[in-house]
Amino acid sequence: MTIEQGLRMVAGIVVTASVLLAAFQSPFWLFLTAFAGLNLFQSAFTNWCPMVWLLGWLGLRPCVASPGGTTSGGVRP
Repeated sequence: MTIEQGLRMVAGIVVTASVLLAAFQSPFWLFLTAFAGLNLFQSAFTNWCPMVWLLGWLGLRPCVASPGGTTSGGVRP
């Protein structure tokens, strides 16, 4: 798994979990959804995300473009 795939997985888990918690526990859990969304938004402009650093520290490899023009995740840039 690459860092980019791990980041999408973590974002999906956080958003899904917070929506479920908001539905069944407290609507205040939607602040976690908003935090995840705002963090993704700011990282698009700053190219900095703490989760990317953490996933790299945990040993996930970065997604690298291959000579054929696709990334190691199989997605064209």
